[in-house]
Amino acid sequence: MPKTEASQVFHVSRNTINLWLQRKAQTGDFLPKPHHRPGNNHKITDWEKFKAFAQEHGDKTAAQMAELWDDDISPRTISRALKKIGFTRKKNLRLPRT
Repeated sequence: MPKTEASQVFHVSRNTINLWLQRKAQTGDFLPKPHHRPGNNHKITDWEKFKAFAQEHGDKTAAQMAELWDDDISPRTISRALKKIGFTRKKNLRLPRT
């Protein structure tokens, strides 16, 4: 079957037919490529440990906490993790407002 006729039968463009034929020649089948999205590994995996760490070092800045954490981690990652566990950086000073 010619490519033009195949593109009309399957309602796809000729370019798609050409891509399918190239894939068949390269891989031996017409299966689509696997869609694996590479991502970064999570720096914080033990959330209970991190919660305890945040309670212990809650008075420090994110940069100081990043230096104290076991692995190499950025202050921004510390900030995102604190937000994720619901830890607030605002302090309640219990001072009367005037």
